[in-house]
Amino acid sequence: MTLAELIKSIQGYRLYSGLVDFEVKGISCNSSQVAPQFLFVAIKGNKQDGHAFIKEAVAKGAGAILLQDEAFGLPFKEKVAIIQVNDSRHALARLAALFYGEPSGALKVVGITGTNGKTTIAYLGEAITREAGLLSGVVGTVEYRFGSHTFPSKNTTPGPLELESLLHGMVQEGVQYCFMEVSSHALDQGRTEGISFSSAIFTNVTQDHLDYHGTLENYFQAKAKLFTGLDGHSFVVINNDNSYGKRLLGLIQCRAVTYGIEEHSDVMAAITRMNLTHTEFTLTHKNIKVPVRTKLIGCHNVYNILASCAWAFKEGLKSEVVVSAIERFDSVPGRLERIDAGGDFFVFVDYAHTEDALLNVIQTLRQVSNAKIIVVFGCGGERDTTKRPKMGRVVTELADYAVITSDNPRSEDPDGIISDIKNGISKNNYTVEVDRYAAIKKAVSLIEPGNILLVAGKGHENSQILKTGPVPFDDREVVKECLRLKKF
Repeated sequence: MTLAELIKSIQGYRLYSGLVDFEVKGISCNSSQVAPQFLFVAIKGNKQDGHAFIKEAVAKGAGAILLQDEAFGLPFKEKVAIIQVNDSRHALARLAALFYGEPSGALKVVGITGTNGKTTIAYLGEAITREAGLLSGVVGTVEYRFGSHTFPSKNTTPGPLELESLLHGMVQEGVQYCFMEVSSHALDQGRTEGISFSSAIFTNVTQDHLDYHGTLENYFQAKAKLFTGLDGHSFVVINNDNSYGKRLLGLIQCRAVTYGIEEHSDVMAAITRMNLTHTEFTLTHKNIKVPVRTKLIGCHNVYNILASCAWAFKEGLKSEVVVSAIERFDSVPGRLERIDAGGDFFVFVDYAHTEDALLNVIQTLRQVSNAKIIVVFGCGGERDTTKRPKMGRVVTELADYAVITSDNPRSEDPDGIISDIKNGISKNNYTVEVDRYAAIKKAVSLIEPGNILLVAGKGHENSQILKTGPVPFDDREVVKECLRLKKF
């Protein structure tokens, strides 16, 4: 595709110099990845400004530069095409979609957003479509995958170039559905602007990412962009028990199906039994009323299942297929994932890293057992600091004992993070062990018959991000190692 054909997709651009009839071999916003006849897009990021790398991109053979600040392109007007736009982030999303042949138009992309539940719903959607004999892919927090291809996840929702490349790959493989976790950051930064969503699912909004969005209202408005941008050909699935879900219903212009346990909704559940190995509930929708038994535990997972069922029913999939998939579904990596402890106690690893997520998972364990609960947790560095004392309070109020440790401290002082956590604690039922390995080992040493150990915060992650960079660390493997070393 020529540069002239590509830039026609951008509104309000200004071409300052250079040839536009050459074949664009690639697009990149990373100057180190530029090759001859590439289009380099200079983006003003939160930490670095891509305009500062234009010289490097030109030296590597870029045929064109797309930028926001015209001044940075002046020295290179005689060498390459210079295209100026008002917002290079949004332009990149449109360019990426066109460059890869607008793949979202050739398959059904299901956008899933909300503070909690995105990953589980994506995996459930994949399982349901697979049960129906359909091919699907997943883009989310754990990994990106379709067919025989699996790629490590760097962000819940990758940048537009990687995103469109993944969708292009899915189309090439004959994939029919893509279940995509859509983060508030991605929506705010326009990463998904080039994607045509066939449907979207909303789970909930609770406090998270205020370091980025500033206020809970800004956070909600970022999430809402996924839904307000849909047309009448799409449909949405919304949690009717969440106050933000109710607000969202008043903002959309397309068809909606609701789900809930408390408020009257299109798809509902009545929980009949919960324990540490499974959950039973009655699923109702129109003339459907069927008992369901799932290996996922807890009320929050019933909500996740309801969201998946509501989407599947609206999509026209048969109820027997949907229920069969749910009952056969095993688990999601790092989401209340049970570790085989080989004893008369239970050990779980979970990704919960917000106040609400911790509340949900600990309350779930309380609802299904009267056992003593020990929790290992910490808070990430360079993230919303206001949630730290709230997380400390909720864990120490709901659990019997807590071991406070490091999560992903990044460039922050772990002791400072822990001090913030302790500011929300009024009880004396905790200890501090900064080193995460030592903290898990300590918690395992405290386990007695009948107890429950929850290691929270990192879930599926296989590394810990320190000031010096990532180091290998998987809570699940560390737990297993500590269990082997413990003398029961």
